Amino acid sequence: MAAPALQQPSYLLANLKADWTIKPFHQKCHELSKIIDEYPAKELHAMFPWLVESVFGSLDGILGGWNLRYLQARMAEYNIAMDFLDPSGPMMKLVYKLQAEEYKYEFPVSYLPGPIKSSIQAGVLPDCPLFHNKIQFPMSGLLLLNPFEYYMFNFASSLIAPKVGALLLCSDSAYFVLVNTYLKYFLPTEGNVPPSPFSDTRGTVASPAPRSPSVPYVGYGGHSTSLLKRHITHQPSVNADPAAQEIWRSETLLQVFVEMWLHHYSLEMYQKLQSPQVKEPFMPSEEHVLVVRLLVKHLHAFSSSQKQEAIFSSPSPHSHSSPLEELKRVVVQRFVQQKLYVFLQHCFGHWPLDASFRAVLETWLSYIQPWRYTGEKNNTQADGQNRTVPDKWASFVQENLLMYTKLFQGFLNRAMRTDLVNAKNALMVFRVAKVFVQPNLSEMIQKAEQLFLEPEHAILQRQNRVFLTPSHGGSFLSSRQPIGTDSVFKVKSHVYSLEGQDCQYNLMFGPDLRKNLNAGQLSQLIVNVAAVDDEGASKQLPDCIPSENGLLLTDLGRLQIINGLRRFEIEYQGDPELQPIRSYESAFLVRLMFQISSFINARFGDHMETLCARQDLLGSIGRHYLRSSSKAAEHRRKSPVTRQMRERPQRARLSLRVLASYRTLLILLLLYMLLALLSFGVLSSTGLILLVSFLYELLLNFL
Repeated sequence: MAAPALQQPSYLLANLKADWTIKPFHQKCHELSKIIDEYPAKELHAMFPWLVESVFGSLDGILGGWNLRYLQARMAEYNIAMDFLDPSGPMMKLVYKLQAEEYKYEFPVSYLPGPIKSSIQAGVLPDCPLFHNKIQFPMSGLLLLNPFEYYMFNFASSLIAPKVGALLLCSDSAYFVLVNTYLKYFLPTEGNVPPSPFSDTRGTVASPAPRSPSVPYVGYGGHSTSLLKRHITHQPSVNADPAAQEIWRSETLLQVFVEMWLHHYSLEMYQKLQSPQVKEPFMPSEEHVLVVRLLVKHLHAFSSSQKQEAIFSSPSPHSHSSPLEELKRVVVQRFVQQKLYVFLQHCFGHWPLDASFRAVLETWLSYIQPWRYTGEKNNTQADGQNRTVPDKWASFVQENLLMYTKLFQGFLNRAMRTDLVNAKNALMVFRVAKVFVQPNLSEMIQKAEQLFLEPEHAILQRQNRVFLTPSHGGSFLSSRQPIGTDSVFKVKSHVYSLEGQDCQYNLMFGPDLRKNLNAGQLSQLIVNVAAVDDEGASKQLPDCIPSENGLLLTDLGRLQIINGLRRFEIEYQGDPELQPIRSYESAFLVRLMFQISSFINARFGDHMETLCARQDLLGSIGRHYLRSSSKAAEHRRKSPVTRQMRERPQRARLSLRVLASYRTLLILLLLYMLLALLSFGVLSSTGLILLVSFLYELLLNFL
């Protein structure tokens, strides 16, 4: 559709709205792509907010837009939507086209997460630099955003907007894939962020002032700051660093995702009550948590992709690394840690006690195992044992001590209140245990706790030392600590910044923790975890000991049966020929085949015994056909049968009961019909079927 040359923006928007409900999806996207290519930014400006709402839905959730959360790969519109919203697609081209101008778009403060909204409404500028220079005082209730920010705010908000009849977001939904695509594009693990197609020097991420060495220990770590040391202003700068101009999109996307998905709970309120039981109105959905886990996993991979010269570089203030490498240094600690910690604390305390907690659990386990996302081939043991956690991650454990210890204690308290008879719940306990038994991890946690317990006077002696944050040249990935780094200071500042100066820290390996656990709880926990240590746990026998009269249950075995964790295989132990007639058998034929086989066995029993006793090929074939009851004897070994039953002599005999099965009869009928079509008679068909069956069984016998 060729775009009119001199059409006013209002007419353009009116025509788009009129066509939106009547044209098919692929045609709408095709015409929108042509309009974006052919129209100037001045005329596209008016349609941009409407188009964003049409794609992502309204902020109140009433309008669903394209329903990206439920659009899956098997649907016809999937590829069209993904191409249109791709980082190099038409929608992002429109964003960059408008970004090159001075256009601003309004985003209501009322749809921001609770703590941010409360701060702005109270006239206090939020700590996050994302909101700096976007709030109009006196308050108008609106943020003024550039096109890229406006697009990302709406994209992130569509995940948390209330939906009617919502389904669980899956890993192949358009929204989930788009989040992953945007993360890989704007936070690449290899190479740099691709430049925007339009020259742009209007990045709006405010830069921080470097932290002064004289900042007191007590207040450090309370607020996050922006990464870039270079000030990126709203006005064009002739001397602006091109690399810095590109990195602002990465930092903007990161902060939008973190603020909109994680910053729903107030750290100040959490510290004030010293409990995760804070009554907050927002409760994340399972799909929300799954996307947060995707974010955590990618940020670990992004952080671990630092160049080796950047990881081991000198902490000299005169050293220069690219803005992207600086972002990799601090992305987890500076942007994610605090908000994710409070987010997980709230989920641990308020999530229903059911198997849906697995999403929260895996998000936590992903965060505390950054070594899983480095791309390195760790030294996994050949016998399948857990891999050893490399020593270079000790610094990460120290800087995230509460993520390991406080959340572990929260999970343990939760596990004690969970129905561990449910195998899915017990499996979560097993998952946590498997993570924390990784070699070297417990030693790292204990070392970090020892550092935290160092007396205060030792800290005062170090107060004049310069603490090197990652943005000043340090790195929590380095296996050697830069000069001047104080591990004690890092651990204490981490704990006090999240839990407050008056926090009462309980050691993960201390006696107080062992007192939430009594003998009965531990016994129950061990039983349930043991029941799900592999996929075949439900088929395992209860704990028994062999005796002259068969298997005898132990106390543990009785507990396993009472809780429904394990059971004996209940099966018929008598003569297979005399077992009850099944629903898939013909009663008449079962009785008839039994009479015929009984006559044959009585008449030729001695000859069959002699045949089965031979050690040649004929004897092997005879044992295969005439001792089918030996299979039942093999099954008896898996059940608590008496020794007398196990040692009952097995005579050679013929069983024709298989011919009474409806399945066998149907197969024979189909074979006779097929052979009849090939001009075989009844006798020749019978002979051919018997010959093929004999050869097939003979082949199985050899194999």
